[in-house]
Amino acid sequence: MTRQLNKDTQVCMSLAARPSNYGTRFHNYLYDALDLDYLYKAFTTQDIKGAITGVRALGIRGCAISMPFKEAVIPLVDELDESARLINSVNTIVNSDGYLKAYNTDYLAIAQLLRQHQVPNSLTFALKGSGGMAKAVACALQQAGFTQGHIISRNADTGQALADLYGYRYQADMRGVQAGLLINATPVGMQGGAEADALAFSQEEIAGAQVIFEVVALPAQTPLLKKAQAQGKAVVTGAEVFAIQAVEQFVLYTGVRPSPELFAEAAAYARQGA
Repeated sequence: MTRQLNKDTQVCMSLAARPSNYGTRFHNYLYDALDLDYLYKAFTTQDIKGAITGVRALGIRGCAISMPFKEAVIPLVDELDESARLINSVNTIVNSDGYLKAYNTDYLAIAQLLRQHQVPNSLTFALKGSGGMAKAVACALQQAGFTQGHIISRNADTGQALADLYGYRYQADMRGVQAGLLINATPVGMQGGAEADALAFSQEEIAGAQVIFEVVALPAQTPLLKKAQAQGKAVVTGAEVFAIQAVEQFVLYTGVRPSPELFAEAAAYARQGA
């Protein structure tokens, strides 16, 4: 279907330090397929307060929030949904006539994938990172019944705080840690980043694990995933996280839930041009 932009077209957007085409392609594909009068565009900013003021003032319907803004936007919204309040991290803002309510669909995606991939909660895990995405992961792990885990972060303040919040152990590095589940919630391996070619975990650590969970979505095949798959490990990918959280955002923005078949089509289309 061919849609014509007009004065009533609803605009949705994303804010990230390094914008990609994934969300833009995903959402616009679904708008076209479902003949919805919406438009989606990705942005970056060095003025997060001004950007969120603009979301409110211009009537932007929805705004996806990525690193490094997931916590910075909290004082800028009117209400936190329980998903965002429990984690104290935001990845989605919905604007209803100037009233901004924040959600965290990352948590929903991670919880779903732990169930879908039947990751045993008896495994000891090592979670690298202590930012907004790491909070979503740690919360999902706790809710799924994982009792033995380590938060690995070079930032002692945020790493210890995250470990204390969910009852896990904190360490600055992986020394002495043996984990059956490894989760990367850092920018290591991210396309366009300073450590794009780096491994989030060592080859020895990967060899000793059963499951590798990569939260980085771009590229679809990070160095960590390539190494894990070469060793025959079970993997959960960042592309899966991104697609599931994106469809939950889509539902919040539009009130429409696409069919599983249409969701799969949109996710495949988005990956081609991300």
